[in-house]
Amino acid sequence: MPTKPVHKPSCPNFSSGPCKKPPDWTLDILQEALLGRSHRSQSGKDRLFTLIQTTKEVLEIPNDYRVGIVPASDTGAVEMAMWSLFGSRPVELIAWEAFGLDWKTDVLEQLAIPSNKHIADFGQMPDLSKVNFDNDVVFTWNGTSSGVCVPSGDFIPLSRGGLTLCDATSAVFAMDLPWKKLDVTTFSWQKVMGGEAGHGMIILSPRAVDRLESWQPKWPLPKIFRMTKNGKLIKGIFEGLTINTPSMLCVEDFLHSLSWGKSLGGLRGLVAKTKANAKVIERFVAENDWLDYLPSSPEIRSTTSVCLKFTHRLLNADNMTDFSKRVAARLENEQVAFDIKNYEKAPPGLRIWCGATVEKEDLELLMPWLKWAFETEIGLLEQG
Repeated sequence: MPTKPVHKPSCPNFSSGPCKKPPDWTLDILQEALLGRSHRSQSGKDRLFTLIQTTKEVLEIPNDYRVGIVPASDTGAVEMAMWSLFGSRPVELIAWEAFGLDWKTDVLEQLAIPSNKHIADFGQMPDLSKVNFDNDVVFTWNGTSSGVCVPSGDFIPLSRGGLTLCDATSAVFAMDLPWKKLDVTTFSWQKVMGGEAGHGMIILSPRAVDRLESWQPKWPLPKIFRMTKNGKLIKGIFEGLTINTPSMLCVEDFLHSLSWGKSLGGLRGLVAKTKANAKVIERFVAENDWLDYLPSSPEIRSTTSVCLKFTHRLLNADNMTDFSKRVAARLENEQVAFDIKNYEKAPPGLRIWCGATVEKEDLELLMPWLKWAFETEIGLLEQG
């Protein structure tokens, strides 16, 4: 049997969502939460407005873009955008992983909008040069379930007829986003910044606001999707007057995450730390021929949700799923890595979160354990 490593990561939380809390996080930071008070009170509105403004500051969002807090996490934000903004022209559907395929279902089956599909298998990227930007476009920036990320925003023209809707939930705060090329951007708190689940954010360009005020969808809109009244943007949504009641406990938690992000140097520091974390795995993969990335080429690899596959000669389609589960379970039993099994709809393998709340030293300590778990399980397989 291979020798078991001695030193363990100080925190074994490598889940791709909800993700690890910031390193300095304690329950004490929640003592200032506005509990038992209305979010409509002046104090409540001030907290929510501060969250919105600090988000814009850290993400370096243009001043003329609107940022709002919305219900139901990133999914709610994407749904709100599609149901409120789409329908006036065809839609270009770009998908290469589970969540992009969910948006395809909405557009094709629920909204029944004429569409062009650009679909690729897990690990691949569609041909982005074929996307027609005279139509509306919906895509994920970083495929959390596949580890495949668009290499840059170069494929999006500055001058375009349609709107771009980008699900960026595992990209914001970790990657550079070309805001002037994104008309609607969505994310949730529980990814890169380690916030709590249930709340989403929607970021609108002036072009998106113009569409909201000039287009009335032919389908009814639930209250939680409505961003306009009498043909005008409800500006309060983007100033702290949320559509529904937010958790002020979660608000305080995310305010702390934003403060922590600023202490790293803001977006530049968060991106740099994420890249340094991902480099740990890159070096390990280069040194071990039994492990490879799920993404087919380096330029489309995610630096946050790093998806890996096993390549040993004894592994095949019949035993790969069970083998991957056993490796992940062995690491969890040793309390060195929690929740790193592949996403359920993705090819078998591992998925390790490398966002900025994760410490590089913990990833470095995890790698020998990963090798030990692999060698232990492959040894059992060789014994029959």
